[in-house]
Amino acid sequence: MDTITLRFDQIIVPPGHEVWLQDINWHTFEAILNKLDETRGRKLAYNGEILEIMSPLALHEDSKNIIGRFIEVLLEEMNLEFRALGSTTFKNPRTGKAVEPDECFYIENEAVILGKTRIDLQNDPPPDLVLEIDLSSNTHLNIYQALGVPEVWRYADDKLFIYVLQHGIYVQVVTSPRFSSMDLCTTIPRFLIQSRTQGRTKAIRGFRAWVKSLITL
Repeated sequence: MDTITLRFDQIIVPPGHEVWLQDINWHTFEAILNKLDETRGRKLAYNGEILEIMSPLALHEDSKNIIGRFIEVLLEEMNLEFRALGSTTFKNPRTGKAVEPDECFYIENEAVILGKTRIDLQNDPPPDLVLEIDLSSNTHLNIYQALGVPEVWRYADDKLFIYVLQHGIYVQVVTSPRFSSMDLCTTIPRFLIQSRTQGRTKAIRGFRAWVKSLITL
């Protein structure tokens, strides 16, 4: 069989679509990462020699930005220090897996990575909380599980799902252990929908007021 060689920049992924490349070893995956610009506007997930490339839709980016801001409001109002590292590439050659979340936050481990310009999961902890928006792709829970991410929030079909790592396996829960007094699975989608009809600023202000009302109870 003839071998066909393509440059990575020849692969075009329209918004809202995915491309899978198989038989990609770790060395090739690292080489692809080195060639890509950090502002490329595409998301990557690597899962045991299969590389997935996803190009987000505008609705995807809007949703991740606003829900990410809601998470920041929660942490701010609870007076918790955190670092928001967006779609940083998290990889670990020992597991042969890598992923770029929509949004991610260091909270309990914020002090551990404070001042660091690069995260190495062979020495550093993974993010404490990850957000994924499933509009045109599926959340790779198996990758996050292998990387040891304690908590994953997944937004899909106008619903929020929360998964917590227990004994090495994700379990879906009703409330986040970190915000146990708050019905976030109902409230966050409600305020997100409000942001699309009444404006982002109004929705964020309303969400902050809701959080404050529960904290002061």
